[in-house]
Amino acid sequence: MNAVFTPLARALGQLDDRVFIFVLVQSLALSALVFFGLHVLTIGVVHWMLELHGWWAWVADILGSVAAWALALWLFLPLAAMIGTLFIEPIARAVERRWYPGLAPAVGASIMSQIWLGLGLGLRILLLNVLALLCVLLVPGVGLLLGWAIAAYGMGRGLFMAVAMRRMDRTGAEQVYRAARWTVLAQGAAMAMAGTVPLLNLLIPVIGTAAMVHVLDRAIGGMQPCAPRLQV
Repeated sequence: MNAVFTPLARALGQLDDRVFIFVLVQSLALSALVFFGLHVLTIGVVHWMLELHGWWAWVADILGSVAAWALALWLFLPLAAMIGTLFIEPIARAVERRWYPGLAPAVGASIMSQIWLGLGLGLRILLLNVLALLCVLLVPGVGLLLGWAIAAYGMGRGLFMAVAMRRMDRTGAEQVYRAARWTVLAQGAAMAMAGTVPLLNLLIPVIGTAAMVHVLDRAIGGMQPCAPRLQV
């Protein structure tokens, strides 16, 4: 059980790190810009399509605002995943500096590979969430569980792969993922739950990345029992 709870506990315990705070501020700023742009775009599209005036325009504004906020909430996990990949390197370095100071500098997949992985992660979660939304509408109750399971898988696997590819190629990262699949999915499940809680969901890019650094270390150690281990 420690393998499941320790990564998140350590990640939460490092929230006072200056790097974490700086990245969190940057993430908040990016999220605010995205949500504001989405809000303005939605209202603009409503006005353009309906060309309304007078009190009908006020109704359109209200409906557009509600639609924008609902869309932003639904898109948060895909956006958080993509935003998180922008800050993986500083967060991972901060975790390694505190917990694994003897670890060699990361040399793994190319920057472009990691960027494509992040974009693919966000788009994959978005498409799966659309599928989950259809399930919610067609099969109430079961659809909510499916949506949570999809988010858990997408966030967990995606962030773990992005962290692992700092230190190895994609083939190696896939191999380590298979060895730590259930621990990874447990972290993803916790992040998916946090994604439904306002304010707490803003921590996902930071906490998720930090937790996966710990999961990766334990997974590599478990695959190489004869190799010397870092003290953690």
